[in-house]
Amino acid sequence: MVLTALVNTVVLSILFNYPYSALGGAVQSGTPVPANYQGYADKVKQIFVNSYSAYEQYAYGHDDLNPVSESAQDDRNGFGATIFDAMTTMYIMGLTDQLNNATAFAFQVDFSQSHTPSTISIFETTIRYLGAMMSYTDLASNTELVGQNNIDLVGQARTLADNMAAVAWSSNNVIPYPEVVFGSSSDSQSDDSSNVAEAGSLALEWSTLSKYAQDSKYADLAVGALRHIAALPNPPLLGLPAQSIIPSSGETSGAYVTWGGGTDSYLEYLIKYARLSNSDDSIYVDTWKAAVDSSIRVLMRNSTSADGNHVYIADWNDGQILHVGSNLECFHGGNWILGGKMTNNETIVNYGLALVDACWNTYSSTATKIGPESFAYESSDGNFTGSSGPSDAEQAYFNQHGYYITDSHYYMRPEVLESNFYAWRATGDTKYLDNAVSFVDSIMQYLPAEVGYAGLDDVNSKNSAKDDNMPSFWFAEVLKYLYLTFDDPSHISLDQYVFNTEAHPLWAPPAKAVY
Repeated sequence: MVLTALVNTVVLSILFNYPYSALGGAVQSGTPVPANYQGYADKVKQIFVNSYSAYEQYAYGHDDLNPVSESAQDDRNGFGATIFDAMTTMYIMGLTDQLNNATAFAFQVDFSQSHTPSTISIFETTIRYLGAMMSYTDLASNTELVGQNNIDLVGQARTLADNMAAVAWSSNNVIPYPEVVFGSSSDSQSDDSSNVAEAGSLALEWSTLSKYAQDSKYADLAVGALRHIAALPNPPLLGLPAQSIIPSSGETSGAYVTWGGGTDSYLEYLIKYARLSNSDDSIYVDTWKAAVDSSIRVLMRNSTSADGNHVYIADWNDGQILHVGSNLECFHGGNWILGGKMTNNETIVNYGLALVDACWNTYSSTATKIGPESFAYESSDGNFTGSSGPSDAEQAYFNQHGYYITDSHYYMRPEVLESNFYAWRATGDTKYLDNAVSFVDSIMQYLPAEVGYAGLDDVNSKNSAKDDNMPSFWFAEVLKYLYLTFDDPSHISLDQYVFNTEAHPLWAPPAKAVY
């Protein structure tokens, strides 16, 4: 296999810290965007303006716009998720009027209770609402904020965090309950279960709140959960915990391991919290490096097709390899690039770049040049996915493209674009700009809806029906990562900011020489 020869070397590099080059923790590329690509930043900005104008007209104050039915929906408790998620992108794009209106709205939101009958997700509320307010505060504190409308959102953030903390950690539990009702005397969980992504992806936002509130209790709760998961004994694979976790006991259950949904942002936050905090506690970096090591030794596979050796990280369930992948999982390429740079390990960076290329293949090979929600592979040790094998049509597609589609929807997810952004900033290779150009062109051709833009039911059909939702992360992540790919690399430098999992940038101290 193409990458097999690197495995022994990278294991030595991870376990014994043998650097491949003096990368010095730097992430960004110093390569300016060539002139022939620069117009694409303006195109992305116009897509944002078109999207947000449609939201303002048909859904303002609600969580999301339904762009096909020209209506609104509230799937994040009615706090106005799109306004919060769009704020930091407005700042980056220099959209002064929209930013001023958005921050004024955020300042007046009542966070005392859900505005819908739904329970409140600690994870989703943290990454969107708390993350946006903390990122705005960092931008206002460390840069010349456009419009100079420096509304203080720290008080709002504290109110929201206090309401979450009072219930999510109501039983002296280390792992927070994932769904709560504000004002209740105890947790509202009818089913005492969570997953490590929900529990372990709070540290960036809550520790930033502690910085501004000058109160360690917020960091203590969130970082305590992250550290607890990292320190759990006897994980199924070294560094890789089982996906399910029980808040009341703090123990994991089952033996399902994945870089995909349910585990993804926990692994993401291990290395990012180490960078944001510059903590002397090595558990975060060591656990992340162990997870990468286990993934290379146990989970990494090469697709066996005429299209070439596409590298992927399989799932694992109690000893059984599952040859599956997902759009959500494709954050891992960018995460490995970031972590490889931080740990001075070029080999991890190269694996990350290979993962980026393989994930981009799921985009470049469809009729719309937009990738599907989930997919599967075949390798030298089979094609088991946990269900029936590929149909004849799926097998033919695999033989041509090196993967086959198992869910053809595009839900406007950002992860492939996110990793492509990291690859561009790390290498300066214009093929990543070409990837981003292709996606902008696909947006303009296939995603316009009655108003705004919408996802697709079938990415492999140029005449696909639209999905009637424009999620808030379209503004926070998709359009931000695209815009920054074409922007000056010194703007929102990866040496100065760490992005939370909703792509809200948080100010980071100068990097250590090595982590």
